[in-house]
Amino acid sequence: MCGIVAYFGKNRSYDEFLNSSKKITYRGPDMTKNVSVDGGYLCFHRLAIMGLNENGMQPFIRNNKYILCNGEVYGFRKLKDELIKEGHSFVSESDCEILIPLYEKYQDRMFNMLDAEFALVIYDNKTKEIIAARDPMGIRPLFYGCNNSNDEIGFASEAKALVDLFENVLPFPPGYYYKNQQFVCYNDIAKPKLFNNDSMEDILKNIKDKLVKGVEKRLDADAPVGYLLSGGLDSSLICSIAAKLSNKRIKTFAIGMETDAIDLKYAKEVAEYIGSEHSEIIITKDDVLEAIRYVIYILETYDITTIRASIGMYLLCKAIHKNTDIRVLLTGEISDELFGYKYTDFAPNALEFQLESEKRISEIYMYDVLRADRCISSNSMESRVPFGDIDFVNYVMSINPEKKMNKYNKGKYLLRKAFEDGDYLPIDILYREKAAFSDAVGHSMVDYIKEFAENKYTEEDFISLSDKYNFSKPFTKESLLYREIFEEFYLNKAKMVKDFWMPNKSWDGCNVNDPSARVLSNYGDSGK
Repeated sequence: MCGIVAYFGKNRSYDEFLNSSKKITYRGPDMTKNVSVDGGYLCFHRLAIMGLNENGMQPFIRNNKYILCNGEVYGFRKLKDELIKEGHSFVSESDCEILIPLYEKYQDRMFNMLDAEFALVIYDNKTKEIIAARDPMGIRPLFYGCNNSNDEIGFASEAKALVDLFENVLPFPPGYYYKNQQFVCYNDIAKPKLFNNDSMEDILKNIKDKLVKGVEKRLDADAPVGYLLSGGLDSSLICSIAAKLSNKRIKTFAIGMETDAIDLKYAKEVAEYIGSEHSEIIITKDDVLEAIRYVIYILETYDITTIRASIGMYLLCKAIHKNTDIRVLLTGEISDELFGYKYTDFAPNALEFQLESEKRISEIYMYDVLRADRCISSNSMESRVPFGDIDFVNYVMSINPEKKMNKYNKGKYLLRKAFEDGDYLPIDILYREKAAFSDAVGHSMVDYIKEFAENKYTEEDFISLSDKYNFSKPFTKESLLYREIFEEFYLNKAKMVKDFWMPNKSWDGCNVNDPSARVLSNYGDSGK
């Protein structure tokens, strides 16, 4: 991951800008560059992944235009070759260097053309035009800040780099670009362009082929690559595909509580099956409780399930950063939003299932995608998410929801069935019941947090403190704990998060007061 910060206006000094931009140095520890332009300031914190020498440092400048981009442009070498044939020259091996000439050629159409995960800002120092954009899934983070006077604007990879500069800080919407003081949607990826009528045979083939391609393109890096492996279906598939595509042993990593880790035994089974070089990280109650405060700081959220799942992921990534030279981590996020959660087994019909999937995909940048980015980037590494591949998402969202619903007595049936052939995973892993990451690290992890919150607040404390909030009001002592810590760091910025992630309470069987699948009647063997 890299970190970008841009400020346009006259109300903040260079020193104020520098102090704010330093808050996200961990995203790019290799090199930092600050630039003054006619209309403001630009900052780039670099984590070198493609083109490792100094020539790849940003901002890139061409024809009086400056660009900051935290991104990976897949297949950029072909685009670069085409631009070279047109007379362009380049000084680095960075994929992002091609973006200014591409924008000059295609203008706003460029954003929908890119097969990429990106957050970028382009500034024309001659015309003073400001352009910003974010990939359709929101894999790469981007926030914008503005003041009520409307005479300045800023952009940054994380909100913490903007909160001291602006009155209002909000997530930049995925699939949008900003130009001429307007936000324009260029790709609403959650809305299928059409529903296909493919046969089951074709659906399974396409799921398999497109996911394999999504993994393959994400193996392209000039820096070392590793893999997070929980032993669940999603991360296991990513690791298995990568192992088949790689010409050397891949490195996998798993984490679990010292007392009741569910995932570790399954992760080990997968690692042995695919022949990976595997490492386990064991954590304790003290590790969990000590991590809560910093995890909320890096996440910039108070959402319950995001924080729970991030604690284990953050501690795992911290250990990887400390003990290895890995710079890129592939992860298994976004499968649930496409193929279904445990709670979507309760969807009353195919339309409701589809609408729920669309909602989750459109909001994923605030939850699991945010978690993957922050847990990994705060430890100076880059996340890559094959299930978020644009072509793969477009296809899966276009499958008739009647076929995606759990009518097979097994959730995510299409994904599982697609990989039955090819010796990817043991059958018991391929058809293992879904267990949420925060549960599978060990049920004790969440239990320890709940116990801590229960002891911290009396019933009277809970009522009085919760009543302070009229937006996303805490509804358990655990959620109050998270919100109180959040407000210490990000006072009155709660609207950066739309709401708590919870199952669809309007469905029978889903009207619960906890986001964990453990509270659902169909949890079954998920916790074993």
